[in-house]
Amino acid sequence: MTLAEHLKNHRKAKGWTQSQLADRLGISRAQVGSYEEGRAEPKLDTLKAMAQLFACSIDSLVLGEARSPQELSGQKLRILTVAVDAEAGRERVTVVPVKAAAGYLGGYGDLDFIEALPQFGLPLPEFAQEETRRVFQIQGDSMLPVVSGSYVISSYVQDWRSIKTNELYVFLTQEQGVVFKRAINRIAENGCVDLVSDNPIYSPYSVHVDELIEVWKVQGFIQLDLNAKPSMDQVILARLENLQSEVHALRRSLNQNVA
Repeated sequence: MTLAEHLKNHRKAKGWTQSQLADRLGISRAQVGSYEEGRAEPKLDTLKAMAQLFACSIDSLVLGEARSPQELSGQKLRILTVAVDAEAGRERVTVVPVKAAAGYLGGYGDLDFIEALPQFGLPLPEFAQEETRRVFQIQGDSMLPVVSGSYVISSYVQDWRSIKTNELYVFLTQEQGVVFKRAINRIAENGCVDLVSDNPIYSPYSVHVDELIEVWKVQGFIQLDLNAKPSMDQVILARLENLQSEVHALRRSLNQNVA
């Protein structure tokens, strides 16, 4: 692919308009348009800013270096840091509570940070001992019916190409840190994974494999607040509110066209 095609693909993967990309680069929307149409070539400083923005090399942006299977799968990025029970000789399950989630982005590769987090064993027969697991406490209402404050049990995904569409995962991304979403795997298509909230008021967005650091497949969750209201009611209400907003927007659009 050409520079123009790579630039357009990277922009769309971020979910940005040409104007939004232009604002981040400090250039005009017309310049972005000319780059994407191949009518002009960006200067070196602009290329550097693009590469930094899209977390890729200038060579891959300009020359379109082929991505190796290891790069697309995530296996080439790093070795996972885990805590081990010295007496039993087994990996411990690390818990990442909400208060530690912000620091996890900076400390995921630091053994001291990981070992300082809560650790426990998971002796349930449903969970194979040979898998590496981590428990993340989630926050917010984007993934109802899993309520805020719940703990999701997840297993480490070594090969990102194995991410299954419409299943739940915890992602560690360079921009947002820890996020809990439903995945749509488009890695083979464009090197991206679409992250979708179960709560329809939140819009889906794409993350390129260059932005991913860790991927964990959700296997279950623990909800401690048993008095929480049935969350499906909240989902239905959110859907109704979303539909109502769309109807109002459609009416405004029709009124403007008539006028």
